Amino acid sequence: MPNLKEKLKLAPKAPGVYFWLDELGEVLYVGRATSLKNRLSQYFQKNVEPRIAEMVASARNLRWVETETLLEAIILEAKEIKSHWPKYNVRDRDNRSFIYVVISPGDYPKPVIIRGQDLKKFPEDKYKVFGPYQSQTLIANALRLIRRVFPWSTCVPENGKACFDYQVGLCPGACLGTINKKDYQKNIKHLEMLLSGERTRLLKQLAKENPLQEKALLHLQDVSLLMREENLDTPHLNRIEGYDISHLAGKEAYGSMVVFSGAEADRAQYRLFKLKEAHDGDDERALLEVLIRRFKHTEWPLPDLIMIDGGSPQISFLTRELAKLNLRPSLVGISKFGGDKLIFARGTKNNSKELSKNLKPVLLKVREEAHRFANFGRKRGTKKAY
Repeated sequence: MPNLKEKLKLAPKAPGVYFWLDELGEVLYVGRATSLKNRLSQYFQKNVEPRIAEMVASARNLRWVETETLLEAIILEAKEIKSHWPKYNVRDRDNRSFIYVVISPGDYPKPVIIRGQDLKKFPEDKYKVFGPYQSQTLIANALRLIRRVFPWSTCVPENGKACFDYQVGLCPGACLGTINKKDYQKNIKHLEMLLSGERTRLLKQLAKENPLQEKALLHLQDVSLLMREENLDTPHLNRIEGYDISHLAGKEAYGSMVVFSGAEADRAQYRLFKLKEAHDGDDERALLEVLIRRFKHTEWPLPDLIMIDGGSPQISFLTRELAKLNLRPSLVGISKFGGDKLIFARGTKNNSKELSKNLKPVLLKVREEAHRFANFGRKRGTKKAY
């Protein structure tokens, strides 16, 4: 270990990708950092997550590759994970929970973010697939940055009406027919080169073909990416789900499921459940029914954390009843009567508690959104409930 600490002194305060290696030189873990020195020094702190402590104890060497930007580090990290599939990158998660970017064929293709569980729907002989990425929030922000340089369309091509993205400079005008297919697809090809880690070759090509895009790519700022960079010793929370029940004197009960990706609401993934059993105002059993029905939807991505509007009785009840069905999601309750205190199930690890506490402002937003959506569903009496 002392020699690794000595090597740490050589790490630069620059973005890049780092590798922990075992005694045979096999890669144990690949990670990215906005500052290699700062990130790597965190591995030698006390009270790191047990999984991290185990990995560091197994490591015999450490190396890194410096990059010019965090965006490059994210792209390189994915490339190296795909190349090595390191033990501690895939431990406690399978390929189903990694994040990928898929570009479909066609006249006006566009990138789409998917989870590994959906990869089988996008065979690589027909689709361009990039990844795996470890954070949906980071890759989504990365694509937002890249789109400023190489714009693409999400609208209906040649419909004669300017979309909102066109008005703010993110759509090149497929909706209006102001860009031909060849030029549009050239943008997508440049995007593919960037996601493939061919930034240097891309810059040389742009210097000849489109100096303005070359300049834009060189000055691409990743401040918004830096704001999302996670801490290494806590699990990634790509998906937080929040639940609430709304009823009228115990009748006409609806349950809501809201989804947050990182700190942002993902309304496309919201779901409403019309309660099928008469609970007469028993919110605990109503929540249990909703959660059981939710977990029957194996096509939906699994949550990293579930927020329940309730205190210790609700969390204890749900934890106990779900365990009987071999369901053990990570639960956190927010107790209104306890001054919005966070409530955890017995046995919750300290690092998970700390992460939830750090995310409390987000969890409060999740609670309010779950409450709003549940009331919306009951008052509207929607037919789209699950």
